[in-house]
Amino acid sequence: MTRPTARVLAMLELLQAGGQRTVGDLAERLGVDERTVRRYAEHLADLGIPVQAQRGRYGGYRLSPGYKLPPLMLTDDEAVAVVLGLRAAERTGLATTDHAATASALAKVSRVLPRALGQRLDDLLSTAHFTTPARASVPAGADTLLDLAGAAQARRTVVIAYTAWDGQESQREVDVYGLVFHSGRWYATGHDHGRDDVRTFRLDRIASVRQGDGSYVVPADFDATTQVVSGIAAVGWAHEVAVVLRTTLAEAGERLPPSVGRLDEHPDGVLLRARVEHLDGMARMLAGLGWDFEVISPGALRDEVVAVSDRLRASAGRGVARTPGPAGSGGPAVSGASRRRRPPSASDR
Repeated sequence: MTRPTARVLAMLELLQAGGQRTVGDLAERLGVDERTVRRYAEHLADLGIPVQAQRGRYGGYRLSPGYKLPPLMLTDDEAVAVVLGLRAAERTGLATTDHAATASALAKVSRVLPRALGQRLDDLLSTAHFTTPARASVPAGADTLLDLAGAAQARRTVVIAYTAWDGQESQREVDVYGLVFHSGRWYATGHDHGRDDVRTFRLDRIASVRQGDGSYVVPADFDATTQVVSGIAAVGWAHEVAVVLRTTLAEAGERLPPSVGRLDEHPDGVLLRARVEHLDGMARMLAGLGWDFEVISPGALRDEVVAVSDRLRASAGRGVARTPGPAGSGGPAVSGASRRRRPPSASDR
């Protein structure tokens, strides 16, 4: 165990086993010095846990006779919520550590549940299937996440040790405006003192966090989610695209997330500015939106749109010249028996 809170809880677990523990024994078991053990005992007392101290050469600590931690009491609905929440965090990459932490948390919850309820939840986990695959996440350290959250809540500047995408390491003094989870990763966004600008940082690239000097006020109109997602969309991909969409800004905002690009009002509709790696993907997206549009730049995107149009036209023409239907029908023949034998579609069901 490396975190002080984890060691304090470990000390409580040792004392919960019963009897008196010497300071030396506790220090050895926890991997700390004796002075730290005494500080942990004070923490437990501050939490209302009756820790009794015995002074002297062989002095130590014990819990007051008869004291037991209250059991974890969950209703069936609460237990299902906890278990599914842990599984969802594991599948989406929301968990801040590796899968072992989620597995151990599930095991601890299962141990304190009534046998019948525990068996029902085991049945649920063994039979549940998901339509979306588990996301390959990049875990961020729990300490990093909690330290940044505490700094953001207290509006205290922090200094982070950060490794950029190109491997360059630096110390960054940051006012953390917010934390955002997006596409399997945690991000922190806020004012970077060294760059004098709002920047976004991946938590898995932060090696350490320490409290800096000063406090700050978050701008009233700042939206952390928009800042992070739009910043990701502005990453320097190969092509910069500008397209006018024949729709309203409200409709475009409903259909296109900020990760696609920036949307602005335009005399002819909505101006979409984006950076993309592959123009053919942008052409397919534009075709699928269902709106008329005008490509401003680059010219190569127009060629990709024409290519998509040609493929759609060719696909629409396939099968037209097959067996003709009844005279004057202009389509293939379909007998009554064939119609009756047609299996029901999803809409029929």
